Amino acid sequence: MFSDVLKDLNWNEISDKIKQKTDADVRKALSKRYCDIDDFMALISEAASPYLENMALLSRQYTQERFGKNISMFVPLYLTNSCVNSCVYCGFNCANKTERIILTEEEIVNEYQAIKRLGPFENLLLVTGENPAKAGVEYIRRALQLAKPYFSNLKIEVMPLEAEDYLSLRSDGLNGVICFQETYHREDYNLYHPRGRKADFEWRVNAFDRMGQAGVHSIGLGVLIGLDRDWRTDMTMMALHLRYLQKHYWKTKFSVNFPRMRPAENGLFMPNVIMSDRDLAQLTFAMRIFERDVDISYSTRETARFRDNMATLGVTTMSAGSKTDPGGYASYPVSLAQFEVCDNRSAKEVEQSLRRNGLEVVWKDWDTAFDLVV
Repeated sequence: MFSDVLKDLNWNEISDKIKQKTDADVRKALSKRYCDIDDFMALISEAASPYLENMALLSRQYTQERFGKNISMFVPLYLTNSCVNSCVYCGFNCANKTERIILTEEEIVNEYQAIKRLGPFENLLLVTGENPAKAGVEYIRRALQLAKPYFSNLKIEVMPLEAEDYLSLRSDGLNGVICFQETYHREDYNLYHPRGRKADFEWRVNAFDRMGQAGVHSIGLGVLIGLDRDWRTDMTMMALHLRYLQKHYWKTKFSVNFPRMRPAENGLFMPNVIMSDRDLAQLTFAMRIFERDVDISYSTRETARFRDNMATLGVTTMSAGSKTDPGGYASYPVSLAQFEVCDNRSAKEVEQSLRRNGLEVVWKDWDTAFDLVV
C-alpha cells in the first residue's frame, strides 16, 4: 500500500530539495528524454520560472505526440450534497445549516436527460458527498445502472470504497474513479478533516491501491492546491504516488487534476496559498514533461480564457456546462454547491472556442464494449 511508501518520505527534506534546485537542474531536466522525480522537482521549482516558454513548447510537443490535438469532454453530475464529514474547507461540511439533497431515481433520470440536451456528452462523472448510510454503494450502483442507457463512459467521485465494491460496480458500468487526496501532509490533513470517515488518512490514501486491485480502468488523482502552504511538495508527493501506481497497476489509465481552492461556503476557511495562473501553467507543463501518458484535466473552476489557452499546451480533458449543486441541471437549480464555477459557457460555446484554436473536441472516447470483465 502507498501508505507504507509514505512512511519513508520526509516532507521537509523534499521541500528543501525543491528550494535548492538551480538553473542547471532545470536545464538538465529539459534536456532529458525521460524525467525522474528529481527532474519534476526542478521543473516545478522557482528556478524554472524563467523557462516557462521552453516548458510550454515541450509540453505541447509531448501532448500532441501522445494525444494529438484532441480534447476529451466530460460533465459532472452531483447526486447529493449530504455528507457526514466535517472538512472545514468544503461547502458540503455537515455542520453547514442548509438543505441537504439526495436525488431520487426519477430525479436522477431527469438530470441525465437534461444533460443530454446540453450537448452530445458521453463521459459522465457522478459525484456525491460522503454519506454511506443514505447514499452508499447500492445508491451509487443504481445511479450507474440508470446512466447506462444515456452514457458510454461512467466515472465516479465518491467516498473511498472497499476493493470488492469497486470490482462489483464495474459490472454496473463503472469505468473510472476520481479521488482527491486533498493533501499528502499528514498533520494538515488531520487538521482539516477533524471528523467523519474521511479523518482516516490511511483509508483515503490507500483507496487508489484498492481501485487498482479491483481492475478499475481509469484512476484520477488530485490535490487541493491551497490546503497546504507548500503546493510544490504536495505535487511532488502526488507525482511519486502516480509513479507508484503506474508500476503496480500498469494496465490502468491515469489522470491528474489541479483544483485551486476557493473560500468555504461557511466563510471559515481561506486557502493557505493562492496559486497564480503562471504557477498553475508551470505545474501543468512540468507534469506533462514528467509523464507523457497521463490525462491532465481542468474543470470549470478555471476561467474560460485560461482553459482555452491551456488546452493547446498540455490539458487533454475538460468539463463543460457544469453544475456543482445536486440536481442543478433540472431538479434543483438553486441548492448548496461544492465550489463556484468560473467558466459558465455552454458546452456548445466551449466546443466552438476549442475548435477555433485548432483542437478536435471528443465527446466519446470509450465504450463499455471495450472493457472485458473477467
